[in-house]
Amino acid sequence: MHPDLPALPVTDWLNTALFGFYPYICLAVMVIGSVLRFDREQYTWRTGSSQLLRRKQLMWGSNLFHLGILFLFLGHSVGLLTPHSIYSIVITAEAKQLLAIIAGSIAGAVCFIGLTLLMHRRFFDARIRRTSTFGDNAVLVILWVQLSLGLATVPFSLAHDDASVMLRLSSWAQGILTFKPDSADLVRGLDWPYQAHLLLGLTIFLLFPFTRLVHILSAPVWFLGRRGWQLVRTRHRDMPTRLAGGLQSPAE
Repeated sequence: MHPDLPALPVTDWLNTALFGFYPYICLAVMVIGSVLRFDREQYTWRTGSSQLLRRKQLMWGSNLFHLGILFLFLGHSVGLLTPHSIYSIVITAEAKQLLAIIAGSIAGAVCFIGLTLLMHRRFFDARIRRTSTFGDNAVLVILWVQLSLGLATVPFSLAHDDASVMLRLSSWAQGILTFKPDSADLVRGLDWPYQAHLLLGLTIFLLFPFTRLVHILSAPVWFLGRRGWQLVRTRHRDMPTRLAGGLQSPAE
């Protein structure tokens, strides 16, 4: 643990509640809530579009954000959920941690820049701000803080060159999914950026079905490099040309 930045001041029972029981609450709410929302409120699954406003900034911010978040999601999933006994056949834990730090830092920086552009567009353009809801703004802020916490863990990971913290985090994630009762003990005493990053990540799962983030489940991959809008012409001569903005992605 870093000598200047201690772990969050939690007791044993609070550590168990936050990192032992809270993950199951968040995952259950995310899965059940998403299914119920899709079944009962399908029209809320899509999001309102603002693609015709400040289209160039939207294109850069959206593409950078989605490219970065895609790699971060895949990296976290593979890195945390792949057992050490499997990847140790081809790579050591220390080498895997170094690879994760380099790739994660690049993807995190790309995602951070993109999200910052999207936040600037939404918060500082009066027209877009008027069409935004509290939930839209809150999601952007939460994701921005989560990215900041993730990037803040990089110096601490470099200080643990034996990959001990990485192994503890992956064992915790695998233990949660396999219902091991002592999983919370694995993250006790970790530096506070790790613990805060975990808690906020779990909270994002908890909020997932109640926000526009549910659009992620039905979003295609071909949005990368897309135009902000497209012209659609009708075959009937008596009907005017109309603009079709399509569906908007979660962070736009």
